[in-house]
Amino acid sequence: MSIRDLRDMVGPAHRADGTSPAESLARAYDPEDVVDLSGFAGSLTTYAAGVATLTLVGRAAGVQLPERYSVVDVVLGGVATHKFSRLLSRSSVASPLRAPFTRFQEAAGSSEHVEEARGEHGVRHTVGELLTCPFCMGVWVSTGYVATLALAPRTARAWAALFAVSAISDSLQHVYARMRGD
Repeated sequence: MSIRDLRDMVGPAHRADGTSPAESLARAYDPEDVVDLSGFAGSLTTYAAGVATLTLVGRAAGVQLPERYSVVDVVLGGVATHKFSRLLSRSSVASPLRAPFTRFQEAAGSSEHVEEARGEHGVRHTVGELLTCPFCMGVWVSTGYVATLALAPRTARAWAALFAVSAISDSLQHVYARMRGD
């Protein structure tokens, strides 16, 4: 693909109505301006910058990524990531961390809260969206886990064991409560 092809796809720097190509694409995607595309683009950029930084830190330390990961590390990390992401995004105990970016809606049981992001656009809203979404948090948390697994494997495995044990304990608490009819 050539530069000319890209220019043909995007168009001139500003359209006749004064909008940029990015603004035109955003309007075409979301005419009602419901989705905070610029905020999410910023989030993606921040994530990419974080991954690039972790890569540079690893290279500077002489660390190479493993050719493959053990099944134990992947399963343990998956369970731990689920638990930690859920704690960050939903737990009542972590609500002070989310409070600057979210608004409490209601209690959800099992010491969890339902919250919504503050504002409609901007950094506060974008961070609020990230902090209230356990699926979104999972990507960031798992990136940290895999990076730590490469840079400091013992630390990563200790973290994963801690939160995996906690997740298993939570599951057993739910099973026990159901058996008792709580």
